[in-house]
Amino acid sequence: MSAFAFDKGHWEGAASTARAAPYRGLVLALLLALAGPCPAFALDGSQPTTLDKIPLKLFKSAQQALRAGIDDLRAGDAKSSVEALKYAAAGGQSLAQWKLGRMYAQGQGVPHDDVQAYQYFDQLIQSYNEDEPDRRDIAAVSNAFVAVGVYCLNGIANSDVKPDPERALEMFQYAATNFGDPDAQYNLARMYMDGAAGLTKNNMRAARWLALAAEKHHRPAQALLGHLLFVGDGVPRQRARGLMWLTIAKTAAQGPKDDWMVDLYTKDFAAASDDDRQIAALYLSDHANGGLPPPGDAVAVRGLLPPLGYLPPGPRLFGSAPMPAFDSPDEPPPPAQ
Repeated sequence: MSAFAFDKGHWEGAASTARAAPYRGLVLALLLALAGPCPAFALDGSQPTTLDKIPLKLFKSAQQALRAGIDDLRAGDAKSSVEALKYAAAGGQSLAQWKLGRMYAQGQGVPHDDVQAYQYFDQLIQSYNEDEPDRRDIAAVSNAFVAVGVYCLNGIANSDVKPDPERALEMFQYAATNFGDPDAQYNLARMYMDGAAGLTKNNMRAARWLALAAEKHHRPAQALLGHLLFVGDGVPRQRARGLMWLTIAKTAAQGPKDDWMVDLYTKDFAAASDDDRQIAALYLSDHANGGLPPPGDAVAVRGLLPPLGYLPPGPRLFGSAPMPAFDSPDEPPPPAQ
C-alpha cells in the first residue's frame, strides 16, 4: 500500500524506498492511532466541509446545549453558538429552533439561508402542542407562525418553498387569534386589504385587526390604520382620529424602512383642516395619558372593534397530531392607492 505525505495542505504520493518505508510506516500508524474515528479525507480531490473540520462538542442534554448556545450569543459570539444550538434544536428545544431560524434569516453567525430558516421555523410549528403549550416558548412559537406565514405568502426563490397564500392566511390567523401577535394581526389586515388567498377585500375587517395591532405599538399598523381612517377608505371617515395614529407612527419611525409612514403622514396632514389638526392634538394628549377620547367623534376607533368574543375565530390548525408539512424584519409599505 502506498504511503501519503502531507505537504502544505496537499496529499502527495511518497516515494517508496527501502530505507524510508519503516519510518514512514511508523508515522502513518501514529497518525491513524491519533485520528481515531475522525472522518476520512476525500481522495478524489475534494476538500472536507467546514463542519467536518470542527470537532463536535459533547453535551449532557439538549437543555445544557441550549444554555451554552445562549451564553455564546449573549457574549456576542454568534458563530460559536451554532453548534450548541443545533444540538439543542435536534433535541427538541423550541427556543433553539427559533434562534437558528432567526440567525439563518438574518445571516447572523451563519450564511444567510432562507430555506434553512424556513425549515427551523416550520419544525418549531409542527412540534408545537396547543393542548399542552410551554408558556415560556409562546413568544418564539408565535413569531415562528408569522415567519412561516411570510415565507408561504412570498415563497423562496429557487427552492421547493412555493407561494402558498392559503397556508399563509392560516398561519397569520392562528397567531393573531391565539397569541394576539401584532405582526400577525398586521399581516392579516394586509391580506384582507389586498384580497389575498381568495379573501374578499374588506377594509372594515382589516381596520379591526389594524386597531388591535396599533394598540400594541405596532408602527406600520398605526400608520396604515391612520390613513384608512383619514381618507375613509372602506371605513367611516375619522380624519382627526386618523391624524392621531399617523402622528404616533411618524414620531416612532425608525430609519429608511419607515419612510413610507412619514410620507403618508405628510400627505394626509397637508390635506387636513385646522379643525382636524386641533382635534387630533387633543386625541394625542388623551392617548398619551391613557384616557378615553374626547366626545364628538362620529365613530371612535374602538367603535370599529367588536368585543373580543366576536372576533372571527382562527381555524384550528392542530388537533392531536401536528399539521402536515419565520419578523419579516421589514414590514412592506401599504398597498398602492
